Amino acid sequence: MSESEAPLQRLLAAQAIAETKARYCRYIDTKQWSRLASLFTPDCRFEGLGSAPAGADVATFVQGVSTRLANTISVHHCHMPEIRLLSAGHARVVWAMEDYVDWTDGSTVKEAPGSRGFRGYGHYEEEYREVNGEWKISFLRLTRLRIDPVDASQPPALKGQRQATPDWLNAD
Repeated sequence: MSESEAPLQRLLAAQAIAETKARYCRYIDTKQWSRLASLFTPDCRFEGLGSAPAGADVATFVQGVSTRLANTISVHHCHMPEIRLLSAGHARVVWAMEDYVDWTDGSTVKEAPGSRGFRGYGHYEEEYREVNGEWKISFLRLTRLRIDPVDASQPPALKGQRQATPDWLNAD
């Protein structure tokens, strides 16, 4: 790669990494569990999540998150990435994050006992590797700065009038 091509390659890598994280949020919120699993390297490990123990592998994470969030309305936002390319196919990223999770079945919420859900704020600390031309998450850690309970006395959450179309990007 020439010196003039390097900035373009960094920008393309950063965009591809951002698209992987966007899919992560969308697949969780729209409960596309098999697609979620495709975003990780086979040796990916997870930390700091309420749905999987520290050191969990991909299968354990996906099983845990799919079970835990089955009866929720969730909204995950990740933004303001700090992307550091460590080599041509390896990167570290910190994402600012906010999530809203509302249990619709009365389940106990371990992050906010006595509540119906929570709004959380914090960061994802992640590593990515390029595998066969695709950037995949190879390590994921969630850190939280704050959790605000969703009071059980609030009116129940309502789903939006129009639900997501899982294959909209791939439609002709």
